[in-house]
Amino acid sequence: MKISRITTQKKSKSRYNIFVDEGEGEKYGFSVDEDILIKFGLRKNEELDEAAMEKILQKDTLHKIYTQAINFLSYRMRTKKEIRDFLVKKEAEPEVIEEIMERLTSEKLINDEQFAEMFVRTRMNTSSKGPNVIKSELIEKGVAANIATESVAVFSYELQYEKALNLLEKKSKHKKNVSFRKQQEQWRTQLMQKGFSHDVINEVLNEDVIEKDEEAEQEALKTQADKLIRKYEKKYSDFELKNKVKEGLYRKGFPLETIQQVLDERIDV
Repeated sequence: MKISRITTQKKSKSRYNIFVDEGEGEKYGFSVDEDILIKFGLRKNEELDEAAMEKILQKDTLHKIYTQAINFLSYRMRTKKEIRDFLVKKEAEPEVIEEIMERLTSEKLINDEQFAEMFVRTRMNTSSKGPNVIKSELIEKGVAANIATESVAVFSYELQYEKALNLLEKKSKHKKNVSFRKQQEQWRTQLMQKGFSHDVINEVLNEDVIEKDEEAEQEALKTQADKLIRKYEKKYSDFELKNKVKEGLYRKGFPLETIQQVLDERIDV
């Protein structure tokens, strides 16, 4: 077959339509990117056999998918897994995926160590997350566990403490009708969920950074006591009710001596 005409596509000026003539008149043959057009030196009246055309189309497919991968990378750095998943989603053939991965790696466009380093520093500067959560996020993105571990090592103990303390101070401003001990348990859980180490959490919580508000504690105790009394008063006698409510309040973290005082005011036995 012979190339009879080459035209620029209307919607994409970097792609070209190749028309061919096999002796029965001109017809559309295929389209290629400008880079492929130049690489193979395609021009009018050039003779092409099936093998040559297949090779051209293979290279064009590779170029298109590579260009999509570059565009995907243009928004932010990606891990090798993210790129591979992207190529699979684009239904690229396995051999095409491997060739593109090798090319991107050799061109230093994907590097999990660099990605992890930048990711950790960004999270440290822009989020309230601790190193354990950041490490998990890296692993979820396909970064090897040893690389993730090395990367979060830059998250110093001092910075962890500072961030954990800031979080604790913010959480403590939201008053709840629960005991101070229960609040501490909740703060511990929240700090763990944020990814801070046990040592940091223990130090923050054990330094009396947040003072116990006795008035708020008393109000919370009365509120919880009234709730439990309403819940059980129709089921138990006064003596049983008092013990049941006392047990419930103790489980909620209130000290026995203050529980007794509040119940003496509310339940006559």
